Amino acid sequence: MKKKGRGLFAAFRQTFVTLRNPSSQTKMSEASERYCYNPILRWNPQVEDYFISAYGSSHFAQISKALTRPSCYSYMAEKQSSLQHETISKCQIPGLEYVVFVKGSGPHAIDYGYLPDKPPKEVLVSRKCAEAVLRGAQVYVPGVMACSSHVEQGDLVAVSVAVEQPSPDGGWGLCITRGTVLQGLPTDPFYFERNGLYIGQGTTMLSRAGIFRASQGIAVDMNNRVFKLPSFYDVLEGEIFLQNLPSIVAAHALDPQKGERILDMCAAPGGKTTAIAILMKDEGEVIAADRSHNKVMDIQKLAAELGLTCITTYKLDALKAVRKTNGSSDMTTLCYNKDNNDVVIQRSDSKPLGNGVTSTTIVGSNAETTCKENVSNEKANERTYASKADIRKTMRRMRNGPGRNQSLGGRAENSKGFLPNSFDRVLLDAPCSALGLRPRLFAGEETIETLRNHAKYQRRMFDQAVQLVRPGGVLVYSTCTINPGENEALVRYALDTYKFLSLAPQHPRIGGAGLVGSCEFPDGFVEEWLRAGEEELVQRFDPSSPLDTIGFFIAKFAVGSKDDL
Repeated sequence: MKKKGRGLFAAFRQTFVTLRNPSSQTKMSEASERYCYNPILRWNPQVEDYFISAYGSSHFAQISKALTRPSCYSYMAEKQSSLQHETISKCQIPGLEYVVFVKGSGPHAIDYGYLPDKPPKEVLVSRKCAEAVLRGAQVYVPGVMACSSHVEQGDLVAVSVAVEQPSPDGGWGLCITRGTVLQGLPTDPFYFERNGLYIGQGTTMLSRAGIFRASQGIAVDMNNRVFKLPSFYDVLEGEIFLQNLPSIVAAHALDPQKGERILDMCAAPGGKTTAIAILMKDEGEVIAADRSHNKVMDIQKLAAELGLTCITTYKLDALKAVRKTNGSSDMTTLCYNKDNNDVVIQRSDSKPLGNGVTSTTIVGSNAETTCKENVSNEKANERTYASKADIRKTMRRMRNGPGRNQSLGGRAENSKGFLPNSFDRVLLDAPCSALGLRPRLFAGEETIETLRNHAKYQRRMFDQAVQLVRPGGVLVYSTCTINPGENEALVRYALDTYKFLSLAPQHPRIGGAGLVGSCEFPDGFVEEWLRAGEEELVQRFDPSSPLDTIGFFIAKFAVGSKDDL
């Protein structure tokens, strides 16, 4: 009752002050403009001009605004139709009935308890932390940059965002030191930088001192958010998995069939890989490759959670996806098998298996005897020679037990690439500038030069992918960016360079048309996009469209005869 009484008294006092002092109405109006969520996405000026030339000024302004907001829908694939809720609806697109939409809401107006000359207590978080909070996460300790003084555990605080600002050297940076005290008044050096960048209200789980002393844990429990989106952390694990709608469409565009051999070249985190396996009814072979060991392990974990057995994972750089058939060195590698104490001699010049992994030879069940025999038989079989240093190293492993890299089932298998024309279908979801991901509160780090470098990198990957698809097969290229140089320009390069490629229709088709035309840069470089008649054969997902998705692009190529190569 006391808390309720204090709340009524505060509301009465605020109304009374407003009536007695008309100027306070102006202050309240200024406060409402300040304590809101209305960010302006900043771009490199040259990049902004480039996008305006591609989309038009009005359309690009709409795209920029949409990028600062999360999609109000979460998309997930479910194994069974078991989810029932008023905010959950089934996808009505034929073929995507297993996809469900979970609707959120926002932006919401939040009363931060502002009183004239008495601003609310604040917690200022980093941009990346804020982007996660807008998607439904809590504020964790590492994400806190600054805080008002005298903040105690259990206080109600307004959460604002620190976004990069122009720096004297012409770049961008956060001109704030972690642990700074926020004043909340115009005398605060960072006061105006937070205008329109308040993402919600929460309760502190630690005091100010605790926040900056702890290394982990929740700093603020967000209980009143600008965007209210459900969190699916640890929800129905193994039954559903979250994925952006365009990513699901990309797997369908590939149109995988039972019994086929399919490659996902840049597979992490595995959403498209598992979607492909599900579409194949888990019959066939899906090779998932990524150059990061930890990401490959994540793919394995996701496949196991979903009970998919047709997925094989490898650690492989997509720029080296095509196997080199000559020039290999004659080297020997020893591994330890924890199951039967075997020493395994693996030779780099061994006959390759179908999946691109070299064969191994098990030498014996007694490691010490085996290694000595290998040494004594050096002249008889030089290829299986193991040095005394290798023997000692192996013996130490046997005494101490296998480490992380020697634990079978707990490591990412390396691959030396795959033979040309060895896959029925290839998906290249290329690493990109990611300028279509939402929410995004800053984009100034990308320059014309970096955008061009992304495009060059993707062309090199595409050159690898083309070699791996058999004649009559399918190659799907996708990105999560709005940059035409990484999308339509790549398609132009592919069609002009590889005459046996042609654009193929995609099903389902729910995205928009591609961009037709070209763009000439100040340095004279001309970037060619699609030609008339090709725009309807690709799918471009516009974040400002009614679909309310991330920015995404999909192109599907049919591979013809390569005899003329």
